[in-house]
Amino acid sequence: MNYIIIRKYILSFLLSIVGICYAELDLNSINDAKDWKFIQKGNINLKWTTYQGYPICKVSTLLPYAIDSISKIIEDIESYPNIFKRVHNVQILDKNMVRIMLDMPLFLSNRDYVIQYKKNKKITKWEFSFNAITHKNAPIDKNYVRLINAAGKWELYPKTKNETLLSYTWNGELLGDFPDFALKRAWKTQGNEIIHWITNALK
Repeated sequence: MNYIIIRKYILSFLLSIVGICYAELDLNSINDAKDWKFIQKGNINLKWTTYQGYPICKVSTLLPYAIDSISKIIEDIESYPNIFKRVHNVQILDKNMVRIMLDMPLFLSNRDYVIQYKKNKKITKWEFSFNAITHKNAPIDKNYVRLINAAGKWELYPKTKNETLLSYTWNGELLGDFPDFALKRAWKTQGNEIIHWITNALK
């Protein structure tokens, strides 16, 4: 058995001890994906594609704000209920690990997801990405549909001192009782809400 395989088994064993396991969806190379289909064009662009077997959505817009002011909002996860109106609670589980609970419209079941996140800041780009995990302190809750394949990525590109290109990419899978025929409409609503809520928080 070679060294890489041995290391993989050791990592899996250690994660099982602390009660943390990771989902397989990885959006690190999502910008190389092909066959994007536009849902909306204009000041806010919204598109989607199939990637690693999942429906991946991406919304982007140019904001008249400095990159630092936007990044502070995105990385302040504990304040999400005050910014993103569908987030009604955030549970801090461990370093860079959280459970996020969402209100869904009308008669749909609420959703939640448990993630680990990381930040990567470069001169030309600021990135905040996350992937689903399972955690012993966030068991499945019967009052929520758990988004077990949740994954996303915020990307900020400074265009000028006071202009930033913002994009948010996420797994559009909603699972549970959500009808497939309504997914595109849900993605459009979600993408626009995210941009509007970020903009309102910056004012």
